[in-house]
Amino acid sequence: MLKTVLGRFMVIGVLEGISFLLLLLVAMPLKYAANVDQAVTIVGGAHGALFVLYILAALHAFMELRWGVKKLLLAFVAAVLPAGTFVFEAHLKKEIRAGRMYGTVEEADRSRTRRAG
Repeated sequence: MLKTVLGRFMVIGVLEGISFLLLLLVAMPLKYAANVDQAVTIVGGAHGALFVLYILAALHAFMELRWGVKKLLLAFVAAVLPAGTFVFEAHLKKEIRAGRMYGTVEEADRSRTRRAG
């Protein structure tokens, strides 16, 4: 799965989504209910790094897989909504199963060649 642009994007998306939920549901309550500031520092730092990786992976998928601007913007919006990356990943899997999107650059190129020829 990590060998393809889309596979890397989806794995990073899951990790980013998990880190966001941990930040909101575990670290923030620990900070404000139990005065454990370290939880936000640690989880927040990890989430920040994963957020940046997610944005970079989305831009990479946009360029390599020739996503439209709408799909790229949806990926960006998904990153700022709790559980948004999980919903976006499900949307991508649905598009792949329906044959409207391809998981690799090679598949996308073959599809464009067939449509052009």
